[in-house]
Amino acid sequence: MLAPPRTVVRREGGLYALERALQRRGFRHVAGADEAGRGACAGPLVAAAALLPEGKRGEIDELADSKLLTPAARERVYEQVVERALAWSVVIVPATEVDARGLHVCNLAAMRRALASLTTPPEYVLTDGFPVDGLGVPGLAVWKGDRVAACVAAASVLAKVTRDRIMVEMHDQFPAYGFAVHKGYITDEHSAALKQHGPCAEHRFSYVNVAAASGRGNRPPRARRPVQAQPVLFDASDSTSLVLPETPGGTVGVASGDQPRTSPSVGEDEAMEGEKR
Repeated sequence: MLAPPRTVVRREGGLYALERALQRRGFRHVAGADEAGRGACAGPLVAAAALLPEGKRGEIDELADSKLLTPAARERVYEQVVERALAWSVVIVPATEVDARGLHVCNLAAMRRALASLTTPPEYVLTDGFPVDGLGVPGLAVWKGDRVAACVAAASVLAKVTRDRIMVEMHDQFPAYGFAVHKGYITDEHSAALKQHGPCAEHRFSYVNVAAASGRGNRPPRARRPVQAQPVLFDASDSTSLVLPETPGGTVGVASGDQPRTSPSVGEDEAMEGEKR
């Protein structure tokens, strides 16, 4: 029995080369998934999936890894992805759930849900860095996928813009921390605010630096939330609190687990997204 011919994707083929190669092999609908906020110690984890049309209709001006784009360019690309994608979805995981289930578990579950929510079912899936099982279709984890595959880059923009908007709104409720500037990542200014004010309800108490600022040394407290009630920006029962353009292909949700589990401590040196701050 002859083996199928190899698919060769040349680096000089550009951002769309991998998807085009898969489409030539018969996988018409290639979806990409990515996340934003993995390295932040405050705010939600946001995962997104995108499925772009074949050919020229799927080519988007300025599309690139979201971390390489300016905020203004990300907004422009976001609008184009929402307008042109065959399907797209965004899943928001609150900080409380990251604490309860663990970062990596939430990351995989959110990407899985984002892909499963696409209104056009993918025939092949590309993910950024992490393999995601349980999709029912073939897939490939691509190192730095948001710089290699257009659909992953589109997902990265959806996730990044959505999360940045959340953090800007969160800044209005918790102005002492500067969320609108650093978006919940660990900067000198954020660390100083944590030391001065202690963590708020939107911090991830399973992170060592937040646990230390809460007065529990480097041990994440079991009672993760502050005792005093704090404003909550996003409620799992009302995912419409995030205003996004209404398009037939888009969905926004909040991932929730049926069996929350205590997660191991996540250090403050957790891998960042590599963005400029």
